[in-house]
Amino acid sequence: MSESVESLPLPDDRVLAEWAATLNNAGYWAQIFDARWRLVFVTDEMRLSLGDTGADTTLPIGFQMFSAESLRYSVSVNRGRFVLPEFRRSRFLDMGPYFLATTPGGREELRRAVDPELANLVDELQPKDLPAVWPGLPVSSTFAGVDVVGSVTYFRIDDADGHVAGFCSLSKPSVGMSQLAAAAYTADPAHLERMQAVERPDRRPAAILMADLEASSPLARHLSTAQYFAFVRRLVRTEDQCIIDAGGIVGRHAGDGIVAFFLADTTGSDSAAARACITAARAVRDTLPDIAARSELSEAECSLRFGLHWGATLYMGRILTGGRSEVTALGDEVNEAARIEACATGGRTLASKSLIERLNRADADALGLDTSHTTYTPLAQLATATDKARRDAASIAVCEI
Repeated sequence: MSESVESLPLPDDRVLAEWAATLNNAGYWAQIFDARWRLVFVTDEMRLSLGDTGADTTLPIGFQMFSAESLRYSVSVNRGRFVLPEFRRSRFLDMGPYFLATTPGGREELRRAVDPELANLVDELQPKDLPAVWPGLPVSSTFAGVDVVGSVTYFRIDDADGHVAGFCSLSKPSVGMSQLAAAAYTADPAHLERMQAVERPDRRPAAILMADLEASSPLARHLSTAQYFAFVRRLVRTEDQCIIDAGGIVGRHAGDGIVAFFLADTTGSDSAAARACITAARAVRDTLPDIAARSELSEAECSLRFGLHWGATLYMGRILTGGRSEVTALGDEVNEAARIEACATGGRTLASKSLIERLNRADADALGLDTSHTTYTPLAQLATATDKARRDAASIAVCEI
């Protein structure tokens, strides 16, 4: 289940309500203010990004942009440079001339509306005519534990008679749209929602899929570098899509190897997660002949080994850095899954007993598995058992599916 919020009530003013509804439905980061710069609406997507850090993060609806309530909220959720009094003062001096131009009671009313720490700056302000649109100062905030900088654009909102009805603050990451599009246009929306579900690290039960290409080194030597890169790219794209289609979350890529997770929370149950994991592995295997043909390889040269396991105590979360966005998990079961996968030589799919026995009757039947009569073999007894498997996961029972 993806994280969501209940939309705020639309502003009473019809024009502001139209702006709020349109921006909210389009998924923008935006805030709507009335003619006195009092906050009247924040879009769902912006609230999801800001998150909730406790009682101090109650949205300051009805309060002026630089009121004590608004600044307390901004410091709590934005952090970044907003925690510095000098930064807040510079921001107020930048916006203050527009506040003064639209505050009916002039300086005295503005002085009462803003935080006391800013009241002594009101006398320094000179009213400035309101343009139709203007850029704000760069916005410093903390996103997913990382200090980031974004941009903000302000729009004046006029009513049918040309009078100021309010203002819109439209925010975005500081990178340009060409870079944002390159990062997001090819992403699957459902997968992004599942990744958002693990934004906060926590323990989550999940099925684990690990797959790796066999004999990759000889294949890399056999093909030109350009051919091998094209093959790996084709393989990884296909693996990712099969995982996404089955309802999983793509984990790390290491060369031609891949890790994926199928959460009980997002699939609906332990059984559904185990079924999705097996479905994804079979879907990837079914695509291998086509990948081999398109890469001018024989089917034997395009052999994957699969290890499927259940993680009851996985500690899972999303890692965001300046160079990547990745879901990862820690726990003994991750290492055990790697040992299972390493033993699945010959293009086999090995699944642990703990995964198979998560399946209920309906899901097992849908997969064509008779879990009541399945027999298992400890990894240490497999002819293909690796030294690491015998050392670290000797008693893990598996079957071939």
